Amino acid sequence: MAQPQKSFDAYFKSAFTVDNVIFGFDNGQLKILLIRRNEAPFDNYWGLPGYFVREGEDLDAAAQRVLREVTGLKDVYLEQVKAFGTPGRHDFGRVITIAYYSLVKVEDFELHAAGVAQEVAWHSVSDIESLAFDHEEIVQVAFHRLKRSIRSRPIGFELLPPAFTLTDLQHLYEAIWELDLEKRNFRKKILSMNLLKDLGRSQKGVAHRPAKLYSFDEGRYRELEEDGFNFELKEGKRK
Repeated sequence: MAQPQKSFDAYFKSAFTVDNVIFGFDNGQLKILLIRRNEAPFDNYWGLPGYFVREGEDLDAAAQRVLREVTGLKDVYLEQVKAFGTPGRHDFGRVITIAYYSLVKVEDFELHAAGVAQEVAWHSVSDIESLAFDHEEIVQVAFHRLKRSIRSRPIGFELLPPAFTLTDLQHLYEAIWELDLEKRNFRKKILSMNLLKDLGRSQKGVAHRPAKLYSFDEGRYRELEEDGFNFELKEGKRK
């Protein structure tokens, strides 16, 4: 006996969005790019740069398009983090979002709010609260991914300026791990990796004793990025 044909209508009643978690580092703080929304739901709330995926559009392409259209950022490397699909997360119905994250140099981009964004700005990760939808959860998942990744991958090439001090690099690690690290231990560990180039010059125009300036050895950086390593430090005081 022939089996009755199944109806798949019930499986095609979901919408998809993409949300981008963009981390930057500025003035010793780990920051995240947020937009202030101009449409319901969560009109006038801060949230992640995100919007709906168009019919027939690739997810990765949608993430790049949405980021460009609402913030002005383009040609940003984006990595998928996780799908978030808890029923009720969106007022319009069943909406599943695919979260992406990236690390960028704040000074490399000029922000332009458009589309669903009435405003776009960098916010300190430590000050984020009351975001639209479940965006606080998405930020925390991406933040934990970042915390884990720096134990096995180098960090800083995408976040620090071309010339930086060892203190700048330590502050970056401290901001991500939310710890105060022991200075001598950190420097010994980071220098042993042969990851940095001494530029042979020091800071200028500072009130304190000028510190040496370094840059990343890009070849060595990409090698460690590919092969991985174990970057473990004795934990300092929790911030």
